[in-house]
Amino acid sequence: MASEADPVRVLVTTTSFQDTPGPHHDLLQSAGFELVLERGPLAEQRMLQLVGEIDGLLCGDDAITRAVIERATPRLKVISKYGIGVDKIDLAAATDLRVPVTYCPGVNHKTVAEHTFALLLAVCRNLVTECNHVLRGEWVRITGHELAGKRLGIVGMGRVGQEVALRGLAFDMGVLGLDPRWDRAFAARHSIVRTASLEDLLPEVDVVTLHAPLIPETHHMINADRLRMLRPGAVLINTARGELVDSDALAAALSRGELAGYGADVLDSEPPPRDHALLRCPNVVLTPHIASRTAENVVRQATMAVENLVRVLAGQPPLAQANPVGTSR
Repeated sequence: MASEADPVRVLVTTTSFQDTPGPHHDLLQSAGFELVLERGPLAEQRMLQLVGEIDGLLCGDDAITRAVIERATPRLKVISKYGIGVDKIDLAAATDLRVPVTYCPGVNHKTVAEHTFALLLAVCRNLVTECNHVLRGEWVRITGHELAGKRLGIVGMGRVGQEVALRGLAFDMGVLGLDPRWDRAFAARHSIVRTASLEDLLPEVDVVTLHAPLIPETHHMINADRLRMLRPGAVLINTARGELVDSDALAAALSRGELAGYGADVLDSEPPPRDHALLRCPNVVLTPHIASRTAENVVRQATMAVENLVRVLAGQPPLAQANPVGTSR
């Protein structure tokens, strides 16, 4: 454990935080912590090597398992997640060991919604393929598809899903949504149709976009059976979590032409191995988990993550917390 004379040590693993200039760096430096910088996302083995002598963790999508948290305690006082998704953190273990886990809701929904549409347009207009043709000196003109008049199905109507809905409406798309926690006022205001299940949603839309959290019930929610429910020529977009989709089943559907295209910012293994099934498929646009990585949003997200960290280490409540543990330690 740290003694009275030991500096407060904070491990920072998120790369976008480190790589993007902004006031979040000044805010963290001004706290007077001793910083340990690593470039994540880190596997469990590396985390186990790093966490024994730290008081705070400012993390991205590193493997924060029960073993890691047990190794880090009793010195560890807070896990501050840079971002929204906490599925890589063992929340049950953190709660059992009385470690607060903070996160950053409400900062990146517009940014992720913009990237969702960037992927959708890239798939529907063959932009990556066409760009590569031109760069190779080839003049190949592929006929794409427009969005206007198509039906957009949104799985997960939280902050991101709602922002995607607004952009779909701006593109003159009909919008259907699926979420157990339905914002009736928002849906009524924007004429969004509620569906009761994936089985109801999938056959009715031309585009499906995933914005659900990764929990046991949503793991591989898009599988072989559900892919067969989609209309011919449908497009799937995923800026949530790679594990929402069965990659092998998706690759098979793409290879057979049953799905027109897939655009994703997330994969079930990041970075993917060279033999990942989706890397060999036609009309796939993949980006390296950058949907929230804009200069504007990094500052918003990083500032909130630092404020959460500083508050808990000072014995104060954070701005947002993911588990029911008191922060005065």
